[in-house]
Amino acid sequence: MSGYLIRRILFMVPTLLGVAVLVFVLMRLIPGDIVSLRLAGEGGVVSAEALAAERARLGLDRPQWLQLVEWLGGLARFDFGISMWTGRPISYEIGLRFHLSLQIAVMSTLLATMLAIPLGAIAAVKQGTWIDYGVRLFAIAGLATPSFWLGILIILFLLIQFDWMPPIHFVPIWVDPIQNLSQLIWPAMATGYRYSAVAMRMTRSAVLEVMREDYIRTARAKGLMEKSILMRHALKNAMLPVVTVIGLEFAFLLGGLVVTEQVFNLNGLGMLFVRGVENHDYTLVQALVMLVATVFILTNFFVDLLYVWLDPRIRLD
Repeated sequence: MSGYLIRRILFMVPTLLGVAVLVFVLMRLIPGDIVSLRLAGEGGVVSAEALAAERARLGLDRPQWLQLVEWLGGLARFDFGISMWTGRPISYEIGLRFHLSLQIAVMSTLLATMLAIPLGAIAAVKQGTWIDYGVRLFAIAGLATPSFWLGILIILFLLIQFDWMPPIHFVPIWVDPIQNLSQLIWPAMATGYRYSAVAMRMTRSAVLEVMREDYIRTARAKGLMEKSILMRHALKNAMLPVVTVIGLEFAFLLGGLVVTEQVFNLNGLGMLFVRGVENHDYTLVQALVMLVATVFILTNFFVDLLYVWLDPRIRLD
């Protein structure tokens, strides 16, 4: 087990290095730069000397390989640098929004898991009945309904039926739990519904596959109750693909809720991504990509470790 952990941790380094080099190159391929956007704007006229001076101040006049080496050196020291657009440390810009996006991702994951696993298992056990068709319809509707559109419907329902709108000003949960949850529970429901639909269909398919295995027939032949067979034998073995889907969706939620955040007026990492790309803020976008890539890698790592608990037959060494 220890050898596997060491190999996986060491394998993260070249993966993150490849992501860093790739995002650095791709950002420089985007037409235009932040200097022209800040000084010239739309149709403005700025002297070439002023543009050159600003590029020199930001370090954009140096060779790109040198910029890459300096940026990688900063990453090795956990120093993301300074935002080229705002002039503030990137760790500060991300820190303002990270806990908001993280809380939505956690709440959406909990909601999706509580819906997906029980309903998916029930649909598999009741295959071909009206319960199965109802759960499948519920899941298909979740896949077909965009999260931002469902968010708009939630806001309209609250406004029309109760004459109430979620709070606009974000307050951390440790400051005011009631106001925090009254604001974030609705985007968590909007994103968690689609999230649960994906995991629900995967749970149903996995449980159906496991229920056809020989050891399930053996358990039935031994006289075990159907509930015991489902909980102790089928469901745990069917969780491997479901855990993978839940983990990947959780990592996606940290930076992929751009439109949903805009609907609920939330200034999270998704909105920060968009603004960074619009402003050609190289250092900010690079730091955000590295953050999301790190979350994906760590999530996959913990999912692989969870496999051992779910299926003792797996020997990672």
